[in-house]
Amino acid sequence: MNPNITKRNELLAQKVIKGLESRNMTGYYAADKEAALAQALALIPQGSSVTMGGCMSAHEIGLVEALKSDAYHFIDRDAMEDKRAAMLAAYDADVFLASANAITEDGILVNIDGNSNRVSAIAQGPKKVIFIVGMNKVCNDVDGAIKRARNVAAPINAQRFGLSTPCAKTGSCFNCKSPDTICCQFLITRFSRHAGRIHVILVNDILGF
Repeated sequence: MNPNITKRNELLAQKVIKGLESRNMTGYYAADKEAALAQALALIPQGSSVTMGGCMSAHEIGLVEALKSDAYHFIDRDAMEDKRAAMLAAYDADVFLASANAITEDGILVNIDGNSNRVSAIAQGPKKVIFIVGMNKVCNDVDGAIKRARNVAAPINAQRFGLSTPCAKTGSCFNCKSPDTICCQFLITRFSRHAGRIHVILVNDILGF
């Protein structure tokens, strides 16, 4: 990555991390995908039960593949026939992996969801939630974060899933009520009541959508 971008990301990440700390969450900065993988594994004790929503960023840093070893109990939703059982297992897991559709410079996480299994597990249930977040997802404020979630993340995900939504066809949000909409639930995480539960790894890379 361009050294000038890296320097900017380092400085911005420290601001985000301070914001997270003020909200009873813990932040980390990883200089690259390899450092992000090492940091994530350091937060997951061997033997832990681990699951996730549709977190592309965890795949991109190699975390999902690492968790499929015998050292962890990885609940692989994609490999299970009973998807509902896999989703419900998340609420009692030791660790839930997620990314954010956007994060503000002062540490507020914004996520939108269709089935809502992801945002509900982020809000309550798993003992620990680990976010893998590329620096491309940092926004100035909540308004900017919501706009990013709706106009960047949602259209790309709708296209990825082959859904018939206006945003999949045009690339921008129409505030639709389409049966295929994936903008059913919005979660704004501005504070964690439980210290040590939410961990955010900010990665000096472009990850996810």
